[in-house]
Amino acid sequence: MKILGISCFYHDSAACIVSDGEIIAAVQEERFTRKKHDAGFPINAINYCLKEAGISAGDLDFVAFYDKPFIKFERILETALSYAPSGISQFIQAIPVWLKQKLWVSEIIRKDLAFNGKIVFTEHHESHAASAFYPSPFQQAAFLTIDGVGEWETASFGVGKGNSLDIQQYLRFPNSLGLLYSAFTFYTGFRVNSGEYKLMGLAPYGKPLYRDIILKELIDLKDDGSFKMNMKYFGFCNSLRMTNLRFNRLFGFPPREPETKITQKFMDIAASIQEVTEEIMLKMVFHIHKVTGQEKLCLAGGVALNCVGNGRILREGPFKDIWIQPASGDAGGALGAAFIVWHKYLNNNRFIDGINDLQKASLLGPSYSDDYIESFLKKQNIPYSRLGYSDIVEKVSNLIIAGKVIGWFQGRIEFGPRALGARSIIGDARNPDMQSKMNLKIKYRESFRPFAPTVLREKVSEWFELDRESPYMLLVAPVKDDKRSKISGDFSGFDKLKTVRSLIPAVTHVDYSTRIQTIEKADNPLYYDIIQAFFEKTGCPVIINTSFNVRGEPLVLSPEDAYKCFMRTEMDYLMLESFLLDKKKQVPVEKDVNWKKEFELD
Repeated sequence: MKILGISCFYHDSAACIVSDGEIIAAVQEERFTRKKHDAGFPINAINYCLKEAGISAGDLDFVAFYDKPFIKFERILETALSYAPSGISQFIQAIPVWLKQKLWVSEIIRKDLAFNGKIVFTEHHESHAASAFYPSPFQQAAFLTIDGVGEWETASFGVGKGNSLDIQQYLRFPNSLGLLYSAFTFYTGFRVNSGEYKLMGLAPYGKPLYRDIILKELIDLKDDGSFKMNMKYFGFCNSLRMTNLRFNRLFGFPPREPETKITQKFMDIAASIQEVTEEIMLKMVFHIHKVTGQEKLCLAGGVALNCVGNGRILREGPFKDIWIQPASGDAGGALGAAFIVWHKYLNNNRFIDGINDLQKASLLGPSYSDDYIESFLKKQNIPYSRLGYSDIVEKVSNLIIAGKVIGWFQGRIEFGPRALGARSIIGDARNPDMQSKMNLKIKYRESFRPFAPTVLREKVSEWFELDRESPYMLLVAPVKDDKRSKISGDFSGFDKLKTVRSLIPAVTHVDYSTRIQTIEKADNPLYYDIIQAFFEKTGCPVIINTSFNVRGEPLVLSPEDAYKCFMRTEMDYLMLESFLLDKKKQVPVEKDVNWKKEFELD
């Protein structure tokens, strides 16, 4: 039984194939088009998934779509009428794409895939819930989904047992934690639907001075985590802006212009909305625990990527264990929709062991063979050395120790927004200059942005306040006290960056927190062995792991993408599967070079 799941037309379009309950492939469309957060119909992702499964579209039993377009259109229409006359102009601007594309999902699927079988439309938050619970290792658990908005719903919770999924309560539009957070993303000068993680990273530089204003004026928060937003301060119902002039007057200053200097007041704004968000998330989970009586919790939806909030749920919440979908945003909806068909629609059982999840370390996208890579390197006259497994371990661990920055390209690309050791840039977490070097010379991004560590699973509790695995980089936890450095003086704002805060300063944020990825050998043997060798030589089981891309671009997919990124930045080495490339030996390439890829997906 082959089921294709699709999500598209808003942001982070994706496709996946589930075969007899097993995830065969899953990938975002942006990886192929090189358009970050690509919202288009994911034809490239679909074609890859079909190829990985060894089938054509005609072999599919079902196609599952992650939400219900007509209900979503109903919400947009009703909202426009409710805010008339100001809401009408926004509706008129939205109408063309709805009439041309978004209302015709079935027709697009049948035409573009030549598919004549059954198409199932699932509810948006049901897809999120399914993506969280069904791949989890839990036989039964509560689930919580939080995002901007689906059809009408903005959050939901319920219980999954076996193959059943029961949503018990919803929060409805316009009351949305995701949209509230995005409003502050806009206000601080970052791009909505892509800059929220920047807002989260900015928060530790400020103080939550505006928390009480938010709770008094912007939202009416209840003890169960539900809330009502004061819509007179927001513009997303009747304009193309998230906030309005009343919002500006409330805080006393206009929004920050993108790319301008970030002042202390915007750091304080970030700290304030982050604290409120965490408070809401905690209230929600305590209520869910009380209502459901479950011991375990699954999370999905875009807000579940707020790993600082997730860390507090784990440490301070009532649940014994949590599991978070690695592709928590809309991309993961494709996976959830396929699982709904398999488990709910077809009533097939789940087979889990209570320990391991079904996500396959989220390494679910395309990979490239050594033969393909060597052919590319030879065709372009690119100098390289070919290494065996043990030589890679020895060489790369030594390069990290020597302070080199390495592009790391191995195996199947990650599904979701995080690099997990397949398309990563790696370096020495002990190097106090590495954060600024990577931000400014490699990633070309804001200097305040923190980096994440990968740590050997068996050593995580020795270095961080975390007593379990975190394979998907979705939990933030503090660095252990005995690994911290004593800091003299009182630093504020970005001056905090001048301090060496721990034995691993390159991955320690200014509040001593870090977004952790644990690694086990069974999930990614070569990546694990590199870190193990580094540990044996240095006594440190931690390295930097950041995504293999530059600011504004998606994660690199192909060897061509990787080499282009390597040559455009100040990375020192590139490890392409078995092939090591030294930057000093490379010949400069044209900035706009566009190699034809032999790995066509048509």
